[in-house]
Amino acid sequence: MGIGMLEPSLLSSLFEYHSPSHTGAITFANMGIGMLEPSLPLWMMDTMDAPEWQLGIVFIPASVSYLIGTNLFGPLGHIIGRWLAALLGLFIIGICLMSIPSATQINHLIAPNAGLGFAIGMVDSSMMPELGYLVDLRHSAVYGSVYSIGDVAFCLGFAIGPALSGTLVQNLGFKWMLYGIAIINFLYAPFMYCLKSPPAKKGEEQE
Repeated sequence: MGIGMLEPSLLSSLFEYHSPSHTGAITFANMGIGMLEPSLPLWMMDTMDAPEWQLGIVFIPASVSYLIGTNLFGPLGHIIGRWLAALLGLFIIGICLMSIPSATQINHLIAPNAGLGFAIGMVDSSMMPELGYLVDLRHSAVYGSVYSIGDVAFCLGFAIGPALSGTLVQNLGFKWMLYGIAIINFLYAPFMYCLKSPPAKKGEEQE
């Protein structure tokens, strides 16, 4: 790193080249599960007549697979390319979200929820290190601002998702709410290709 490279400010990190692609992927990846958490138990009660113990246990596959996905795609994302891991993760999230409304019993929700958690782990564990890599390319190795933006993007998904889910279910229905966020993930996934070779700062050679 050159001595003359500057520490990134919060605003410069937010609007830095390709940074919105990272943060958007984190937000949209987590927005789906954020919408599911308040709405899925109610949908299960209405459509499956599910007992109370199933309303919480239904999310266990997502939690376990998220733990696996984050630990697996930390090193694996570096090997295959973090942009590709995030791209595949967004597509898998969309597929899993679209398959949930077709479930007729809790057993049918195990695979979609497990795939959803695993794919979210793919995106999170790929995009957070990629934010740090962007700082390495274009600034000095000071990561506080850019990682705080990553955390905000993560929290934003879990804030917007539950906040909108009630209104969306009431107006569009549970099925079309999930179809809508799935389509957003599908449409956003190709933007991950922009992260394949982010340019270094002008005047600095990429190491």
